[in-house]
Amino acid sequence: MKINFNYDKAIVIIKPILMVAIYSAVLLGFLILSYKLILGEGGNMGKKGNDSSQAIEVMQSKNKGEKSNKGTSFKLDVDTIKVYLTKENRIIEVPLEEYIKGVVCSEMPLNFNKEALKAQAIAARTYTLAHTKAVSSGCANGRGADLCDTVHCQVYTPKEVKIAQLGIGGENKWKLVEDVVNETGGQVLTYNNELVLGAYYFSTSSGKTENVEDVFSTALPYLRSVESLGEDIAPRYKSTETIDINRFAQVVNSSYSNANLSPANLQDHIKINNYTDGGSVKEITLGNVTISGVKFRQLFGLNSANFSLEFLNNQVAINCNGFGHGVGMSQWGANVMASQGKSCEEILKHYYTGIEIKNINEN
Repeated sequence: MKINFNYDKAIVIIKPILMVAIYSAVLLGFLILSYKLILGEGGNMGKKGNDSSQAIEVMQSKNKGEKSNKGTSFKLDVDTIKVYLTKENRIIEVPLEEYIKGVVCSEMPLNFNKEALKAQAIAARTYTLAHTKAVSSGCANGRGADLCDTVHCQVYTPKEVKIAQLGIGGENKWKLVEDVVNETGGQVLTYNNELVLGAYYFSTSSGKTENVEDVFSTALPYLRSVESLGEDIAPRYKSTETIDINRFAQVVNSSYSNANLSPANLQDHIKINNYTDGGSVKEITLGNVTISGVKFRQLFGLNSANFSLEFLNNQVAINCNGFGHGVGMSQWGANVMASQGKSCEEILKHYYTGIEIKNINEN
């Protein structure tokens, strides 16, 4: 018996079925990939700000903490750090703890109290690990290194260079650095048993630190505004920048073309709208534009965003309190606390809300 097969009719019937099968396979593959990224190594990236003390790029950690039987360890296997030496245009590889020594001696005055220096070592170690390629993407300016040696990341100075810079008594001062780092060896800040990603620190507060979202882009639960008293002894606690009114208007208008800020009756066209919990300017209106206090600080190269304006005859005096971005640990505040008998752990738990201190690279 002869059977007639209609190919055209078969294609019409089968084609929709094949298309559904193909789309279903693609969708299933996409769902599987998304599941792996979300529960595996996927992450979010937040922007950083830069400051005289450091510039920080917050990355989502790819490493989770693992509690030991003691409950005090934090598994993160990083033994060496690749550092881009900016002036020499080369990358060196340094043991982690040696790198921390080179940061501590560069980021905090060595005449500070030892407990403050220990707090600096732990904060710097945490910041370092959060920026290594084992955890994030490394330094954007580092040409493949984990970090660079400038304020873009953390200032780093090798031992022999620092001892020479310290001059007479340099060896003894370096011994203090070694003691501080060795006594805190492997210790980092953690939150919910994960590495703290934003171990921000800065020079001098104006009496309170800032909520991170008022300065950088991402809110973090351990970076909340806290009191930081007694820092009026710091050399950069107060500063004033005096600017000619014509120059002031020129700087604003060159950066914001729609501001249309005129030197005539300048005071009438400038208004501070509100303040952060830490006391810094949150928003300021300049002519026809409104910008953040952080951007205003960058615009005029100010010591902080905690400022007030004083209008003189032909000048604007910008009076600042504090020095730095104001987020995380105040170095001068840490020294004040240490001089009052507070331990490095008490200092860190004051400035970083809800954190714990754990050890890395433990068996």
